[in-house]
Amino acid sequence: MADDPLLDVKMLELLVCPQTKGALDYDEAAQELISKKAKLAYPVRDGVPILLISEARPLED
Repeated sequence: MADDPLLDVKMLELLVCPQTKGALDYDEAAQELISKKAKLAYPVRDGVPILLISEARPLED
């Protein structure tokens, strides 16, 4: 369906940051999952979260 979000909200509730085990926020525009605690942004590619620390981008203060 065209109106479905790229990332399922229920799946997002289950995902945690692999570094801190804390909650993640979804930035739909940037297609990233944000860990405020770790200051990392994990990419979402084709609707699939890539939760590898080596793939994450550091967030700027």
